Amino acid sequence: MLTISDEEAGQRIDNFLLRVCKGVPKSHIYRVLRSGEVRVNKGRIDQTYRLVEGDVVRVPPIRVAEKQETVVPGAEFRILLEDSHMLVIDKPAGVAVHGGSGVSYGVIEQLRAARPQAKFLELVHRLDRDTSGVLLIAKKRSALTNLHEQMREGQTDKRYLTLVQGDWKNARQHVKLPLFKYSTPDGERRVRVQADGQPSHTVFSLLRRFGEFALLEAELKTGRTHQIRVHLSSSGFPIVGDDKYGDFPLNKALQKADGKRIAFKRMFLHAWRISFLHPETGQTVTLKAGLPDECAKFLRSLEGGAEGDLLPYNMLAGAED
Repeated sequence: MLTISDEEAGQRIDNFLLRVCKGVPKSHIYRVLRSGEVRVNKGRIDQTYRLVEGDVVRVPPIRVAEKQETVVPGAEFRILLEDSHMLVIDKPAGVAVHGGSGVSYGVIEQLRAARPQAKFLELVHRLDRDTSGVLLIAKKRSALTNLHEQMREGQTDKRYLTLVQGDWKNARQHVKLPLFKYSTPDGERRVRVQADGQPSHTVFSLLRRFGEFALLEAELKTGRTHQIRVHLSSSGFPIVGDDKYGDFPLNKALQKADGKRIAFKRMFLHAWRISFLHPETGQTVTLKAGLPDECAKFLRSLEGGAEGDLLPYNMLAGAED
């Protein structure tokens, strides 16, 4: 018998059970819901019921096969903002935001392991494993729902820095291509442009050319999976280092140094800035995570290591203020 707290209120009963009964298959959770074995305040409910503070939930005994528990090493990340409602970090490239799809744990599991006293830590949004930059985490359910609503209503402003190959012409360009999610035969999640896909909109601004490459700022108007990556690759401008939608011979060539150009071994996509309304105060908050050193050094090497202004000062790591 579980009594619902203020932080747990507002969730659907199916999502609550999936969190409480970790490791239990989804199909089994829905089976016990349909059978009426789960009761709220001694009455039957369906899977769409939203929990209210003070509800008493009966969770039936559920047996699951024992599996080896993964030990998650606790980790902290560079903090851009932290208060009682939220935590905002600068996620490094190469780290998944959560476990699954062949990854046993990610940022959120590591933060929970490092902060066992935290009652609530949930991702507000996601970044691809190979994308670095600003990541929002809610410390209260009220903050999570508030920020999700802002994202649905288009009140947040997310900007990314990315380097593409090709002769990019326009100072500012809108790309509106519908995106369709599918899975490869081996279960990998992919996205392609397709007429019946979800409406998707990205605005790209040219910041600077580096020979055969162009550095762009991408402004998300919608937040679809792999949106920037697919919008660029479908437009003929693959992101440097993109191992799913990029130019694979180019990526391989760039992994080795050539003259003054240094080797580059990651995807050049970085969530550098976000603006949103603080879930408690309603004040506008703008946070920046400057371009990581490995990306800045690579750009510098494309210019033969020449000194001078690489980018506006506040786009580089260590210059967020």
